Amino acid sequence: MRGDYVPVAQEDELAPGQMKRVVVEGRKLLLCRTDAAWYCVDELCSHEDYSLYFGCIKGRSIKCSLHGSYFDLATGQPLNEPADRPIGCYPVRLEAGQVWVGPAPDPGNECPQGRAAPDPPPEGVQENEVSV
Repeated sequence: MRGDYVPVAQEDELAPGQMKRVVVEGRKLLLCRTDAAWYCVDELCSHEDYSLYFGCIKGRSIKCSLHGSYFDLATGQPLNEPADRPIGCYPVRLEAGQVWVGPAPDPGNECPQGRAAPDPPPEGVQENEVSV
């Protein structure tokens, strides 16, 4: 992904525990809201390429319903077998009632959570890059 944040949802669109599929620059992602924060991860499980959308959010993790692996929503790291590779995670910002997703950080780094945007989204954000 480039370097720009893109809007993917309204802040009041999801309740805690809900997810939304989004496509940003051709990447299938999953926007997740927990009781404490917003997260965005790759939609597919790293073990069998099965959609995590069919799983559930539990605390700060998401479960793959195919084989039961959990992934940490902030780091993408698998928390149990059979998955042994992380999923991608992307930083999330909340700004002016919208949820924004940014570019992927370096692998292994924790993604910033969507609680409040410290500053406005960068110039050059193009809203037409998101298909929902």
